[in-house]
Amino acid sequence: MSRTLVVTNDFPPRQGGIQTFVAALLQRRPPESLVVLASDSPGSAEHDAALPYPVVRRPTGMLLPTRATARAAAELVERYGCDTAFFGAAAPLGLLAPTLRAAGVRHLVGATHGHETGWVALPGSRQVMQRIASGLDVLTYISEYTRDRLAPALSGRTRLAQLSPGVDVERFTPGVDGSEVRRRWGLGDAPVVVCVSRLVARKGQDVLVAGWPQVLARHPGARLLLVGGGPAEKELRRAVAAHGLRDSVVLTGAVAHEELPAHYAAGDVFAMPCRTRRAGLDVEGLGMVFLEAAATGRPVVAGTSGGAPEAVRDGVTGSVVDPRSPAAVATALSALLDDPARARAMGTAGRAWVEQRWSWTCIAETFAELLEPGGH
Repeated sequence: MSRTLVVTNDFPPRQGGIQTFVAALLQRRPPESLVVLASDSPGSAEHDAALPYPVVRRPTGMLLPTRATARAAAELVERYGCDTAFFGAAAPLGLLAPTLRAAGVRHLVGATHGHETGWVALPGSRQVMQRIASGLDVLTYISEYTRDRLAPALSGRTRLAQLSPGVDVERFTPGVDGSEVRRRWGLGDAPVVVCVSRLVARKGQDVLVAGWPQVLARHPGARLLLVGGGPAEKELRRAVAAHGLRDSVVLTGAVAHEELPAHYAAGDVFAMPCRTRRAGLDVEGLGMVFLEAAATGRPVVAGTSGGAPEAVRDGVTGSVVDPRSPAAVATALSALLDDPARARAMGTAGRAWVEQRWSWTCIAETFAELLEPGGH
C-alpha cells in the first residue's frame, strides 16, 4: 500500500477547526498508509501514543517551511517510502513541495480553509500562494466562495478540487439530550436561540444582542444562549447589560468540545449572523457550525459572509439574512419561534441534507480519491 506523509502545523491535541478537520480525515484512512510530521503542543506525547500511525513532532509550537523542517520531512519520505504527501494547510508549508518531490514523492495535495482568501488578496502573500500552488498537483478548497477567490489569483497553476470539512453525524444527532444544559443555565422550557462560536466580531453575536429586544417583544419568555469564549466577551456582556437583557441572554464562556452537541440541542433555533469585515480579509470560509446544528435537527439562521450561505439551503434548512441588520436577524428568529412546526421541519430537512452531503463518510471518500494520482 502506498503511504502518505502528512505535514501539518494543525494537529490535536491542539484545538481548532483545522486540527479537527485534519484528524478526522486521517481517522478514516488505513493507519498503515500514514505518517505525520507536526508541530508540538502540550499533551502531544499522550495523544500520539494512542494513535494507530506514527507521528513525528518537531520541537516547535509553529511548524514553518524551514530547512530543518524540510530535512525532517525528506527523511520521513525516505524512511517510510512515502509516494504521496498532504499538507493540512497549504500555506505556508506547501513551500516544502519541491523538497518532497526531490525526495521521491510523486503526488502532492495541499488543503486551503478560509484564511487563504486573504492571502491571495494581498500582492506579497499572493505570490507565495502562487509558488505553493505551482508545486502541488492538487489544491483543495472548502466552498465555492473560497474557490472563486483562489482561482483567478492562481491562474491555473494547479488543479483545484473541493474538500470540505465534514460533520460527525454520530455525535451531532437529533437524539442528543440538551436538558442538562438547559438546567445548567436556567433556561427551563423557554424558547431558546443558540449560537455556538468563538466570540469575535465576524460571528455577529453583537447583532444577535442588538436585535434581541425585538424578539422579546413577540416572545417575552425567549432566551438567547451564546456558547463560546473569545475577545468580544467583555464587550458583549456590557451590551447585554446596557440593553437590560441580563435575564434573557446567557453567555457560557468556553465549552469543552465533547459538550458541544448538547449545547446545540439545548436550542430550538441556531443563529450566527456572520459578516465579512476588513474589506474582505476577515470572512467566513464555510461555517461548520451551521452544519453541526442542522445535523442536530435544528433550523439555522446564517449571515451572508463568504461561504456561509452554502451551509444553508435557504428556505429549506433555515434562512440566510442580512447580518448587518439587527431587525432582519430578529425577524428571521421570530418567524421560526412563531412556527415551531416549520422550525422542526427545517431541522429534519437539515439533518437529511447533512447525512447526504456533509457526513465524514462522504468527505473521506473524496479525500481518498484526491490522494490518488489523477483522482478527482
